[in-house]
Amino acid sequence: MRALRTTLRSLHVIAFSAYYGGSIFAVPDERLGPALAAVLATGGAFMLFEVWRAPQWLHQLRGLCTFGKLALLAFAVSMPEQRALLLSIVVIVGVVVSHAPSRFRYFSPISGEVSETDGKG
Repeated sequence: MRALRTTLRSLHVIAFSAYYGGSIFAVPDERLGPALAAVLATGGAFMLFEVWRAPQWLHQLRGLCTFGKLALLAFAVSMPEQRALLLSIVVIVGVVVSHAPSRFRYFSPISGEVSETDGKG
């Protein structure tokens, strides 16, 4: 399980890095298409894996922040002039949430409680 999670996360970081770097260096959109597709595929697979492991992920702050990052990514795709800024915010949110204390990451605004995942986190 841990190896699959680490593999999915690594592939997603590589894909996002390619898309982000291409955006920063003004690579034409048609050349960024494969990187964007890889971001969506690896991110989707990673999300499905997280929900399968712990369905409460959907209403924990870590899941909700992921949906926020998806919204920012959609805006970045549709607003190329703001892409670098929006993708930078995605990176910042991702880093902050993934390194935040568990009492933040596993907090559910729905239940008002921290719902741990029994060491699966």
